Amino acid sequence: MSTATSSSRLFHAMLAIPVAAMALGLAGVRAAPPQAMPDTENGRYALSSTPDGVLRLDTRTGAVSTCNNSGAGWACYAVPDERAALDAEIGRLQSENAKLKSDLASREPVVAGKIEEPMPKSDSLKKSEPKSAEGERKIEIPLPSDRDMDRMMSFLERAWRRLVDMANRVQKDVNGRI
Repeated sequence: MSTATSSSRLFHAMLAIPVAAMALGLAGVRAAPPQAMPDTENGRYALSSTPDGVLRLDTRTGAVSTCNNSGAGWACYAVPDERAALDAEIGRLQSENAKLKSDLASREPVVAGKIEEPMPKSDSLKKSEPKSAEGERKIEIPLPSDRDMDRMMSFLERAWRRLVDMANRVQKDVNGRI
């Protein structure tokens, strides 16, 4: 064997080691399963692609999650559910309402002289409405009493006197300036 052939074999062997290492490395990358999208677990989840990742709907519970592939793998985060918050608030208000009703029912009546029967529909202080004549479509208007007429006349007299007094003062002011 000559030294030239042994050195070329040595060169090829030395070159083959890094090439084999690279091939194994690439084969390892290909052999490793790519990180796939989350499993749909026999139809439990409905997935929809979004620009940021995947939107996952749990068909059993109705919960919605956003899933995205970070460097550590897929991670899903629950989307806040407005309906759940509203249902919780409705439940809280219903229980508070029931508690207040029971507290109110447990109290003794504090109103003295309260009667159980309803008050009469008519008001004794309310003036009677104009009545229509029997069989006719005319409305009867009650006339004012003498007392009402005296009050009206007194008011008009005072208003007239004030108006005349005011006119006299204006006339005196105008005459005094001329």
